[in-house]
Amino acid sequence: MLPRRSSLTGLAVGLFAVYVAHTCWVMYGIVHTRPCLPAARDGEGSDGCIRPYLARRPKLQLSVYTTTRSNIGTENNIDLVLNVENFDVESKFERTVNVSVPKKTRNNGTLYAYIFLHHAGILPWHDGKQVHIVSPLTTYMVPKPEEINLLTGESVTQQIEAEKKQTYALDEPVSHWRSRLTLNVMVEDFVFDGSSLPADVHRYMKMVQLGKTVHYLPILFIDQLSNRVKDLMIINRSTTELPLTVSYDKISLGKLRFWIHMQDAVYSLQQFGFSEKDADEVKGIFVDTNLYLLALTFFVAAFHLLFDFLAFKNDISFWTKKKSMIGMSTKAVLWRCFSTVVIFLFLLDEQTSLLVLIPAGIGAVIELWKVKKALKMTIEWRGLRPAVKFGDFTESEKKMEEYDNQAMKYLSYLLYPLCIGGAVYSLLNIKYKSWYSWLINSFVNGVYAFGFLFMLPQLFVNYKMKSVAHLPWKVFTYKAFNTFIDDIFAFIITMPTSHRLACFRDDVVLLVYLYQRWLYPVDKSRVNEYGESYEEKPKRKPHKE
Repeated sequence: MLPRRSSLTGLAVGLFAVYVAHTCWVMYGIVHTRPCLPAARDGEGSDGCIRPYLARRPKLQLSVYTTTRSNIGTENNIDLVLNVENFDVESKFERTVNVSVPKKTRNNGTLYAYIFLHHAGILPWHDGKQVHIVSPLTTYMVPKPEEINLLTGESVTQQIEAEKKQTYALDEPVSHWRSRLTLNVMVEDFVFDGSSLPADVHRYMKMVQLGKTVHYLPILFIDQLSNRVKDLMIINRSTTELPLTVSYDKISLGKLRFWIHMQDAVYSLQQFGFSEKDADEVKGIFVDTNLYLLALTFFVAAFHLLFDFLAFKNDISFWTKKKSMIGMSTKAVLWRCFSTVVIFLFLLDEQTSLLVLIPAGIGAVIELWKVKKALKMTIEWRGLRPAVKFGDFTESEKKMEEYDNQAMKYLSYLLYPLCIGGAVYSLLNIKYKSWYSWLINSFVNGVYAFGFLFMLPQLFVNYKMKSVAHLPWKVFTYKAFNTFIDDIFAFIITMPTSHRLACFRDDVVLLVYLYQRWLYPVDKSRVNEYGESYEEKPKRKPHKE
């Protein structure tokens, strides 16, 4: 019978392989659509195929209207903001227009854009073969808190006139203007099979009967993934006009179906409680990344998830079995816990994407548990009052503590002045939302900039013992893979610059540990802290019948 830990690892790897294979199959089904093959037909046009209306090369016109109503029946109470005559579906363009903002919208209301694709020279509501789509030009979001200089009280917007300042509470969502509108038309002369229409495309299709054949009108699509938070503009009550950039490009059927699924996924995340900013981080992965790099990113993210799970599993397993701190730096464990918690609070204060925040939170909880193990802490409840007790340390562990203190003594001469100097400099020259924000930023800048110095006590202990056998190398192996994966994600996922630089700092720390691994090879004949030798097979308990 295989050990339980091997079975768990094998199960995780097996589930991972099934997940990747299933995802690849689903993605293939999205980008590859089976065309209609009229092998047997009773007569022309009776083969069940649905043909593109664009194949007839009609003369088209693109019209964009705005209104405060979510549905319109006539041309009343609407404004024409863009009219493209002789619209060529093959030619991309980008135009910026000024849109009048109604009083209702300025008072925290909504404004909609109606995009019509219709025959040239005919009004949209008089054209039976027109297609249209609706998109809100406003969204609601809590405004970002204003940053001030904590010593002088000066703010970036202090020179703005009082009547132009917003009177909304900072915790209330207000109306923001979407300054970009991205349109696409599916231009492939693709013939669909009427008996197996893809459900994702079907809801965007409008069909007409022309003689004996069925045609689908041009598929008009709004790329909502291009609506980014960085393009949003808060709507002031005094604003009467706002700019709107309308861009158009053709799109293939495969990319259209993929984009529809991605937009549905982002919408589902928002239904599960993701904020507009969280959803924006996901949008950035798809919009700001090349399609081939996006496919690579998916596989990289899947492997990152697997290695994260295996690293967490082996880390917990290592510390669960560990009864002694011989060969381990207690100061390094304490520092790792402190830095992980500070980074988590910093990411929380910066409202970072949940893609980064959730793993950081899990890591912080594990590091707190490690501190409890390292200090041999036990908590006893005396009624409703908890009492914390610390265990006794052996002579060997006290010797390790001496090495630890010796390393920290020299390290403090360099580290403390740098951290204090950086905190004072940021207080004088950088604006923050609050004193708490300054404190967290000062701590995290110290962690990011000089955090690798706190790995020196563990390196010093390794040097004194001339050994690295006491370290959890399985965990290091999985984290090594994730370190290089993080280097890739540093350029893809939006995160604070200091957090991005820390990903590359971890590479240096890893290389130093690998050098010590090479410098102090493991003596397999020596008994480790568990009383086991690599050359001896672990004794198994006799099997009970």
